[in-house]
Amino acid sequence: MVGEIISECWATSSGIRTEAERGLTGVDHIIHAGDIGRPEIVDALRQIAPVTAIRGNVDSGEWAHQYPDTKLVRLAGKSIYVLHDLKTLQIDPCAGIDVIVSGHSHVPKIDTVGGVLYLNPGSAGHRRFKLPITLATLEVTREGVRPEIHDLGGD
Repeated sequence: MVGEIISECWATSSGIRTEAERGLTGVDHIIHAGDIGRPEIVDALRQIAPVTAIRGNVDSGEWAHQYPDTKLVRLAGKSIYVLHDLKTLQIDPCAGIDVIVSGHSHVPKIDTVGGVLYLNPGSAGHRRFKLPITLATLEVTREGVRPEIHDLGGD
């Protein structure tokens, strides 16, 4: 199973970036780590694959209440815990979590601590702070997970 991890879409005025849509083609599941921006983003993502989305700090209004602050997802037997800001993590990841997915910082990052993979896909919205525009893929199998950050280029 190949899952796509995306975050920070709120900065695009016209919806999902064309580069991100191309990067999402063929994935089995999409995880959005918050800062959705508006409900049409998730609607568009659902046209590509099933979506798990959580609310980020810019997600407000009535539409945003349907999204939780955190979510535990099981894909191919692996536990993936999704939250927006890693600084707000309130669980012990070593207690059965395989992957922690977070957003918020706009900084793409892959790290492993204590056997737990930490993945931040960066931002698929407008470029901020001179950071790259990115998303991540996470190949999930019963044997393990393989993350990869993809630079989308663009402005």
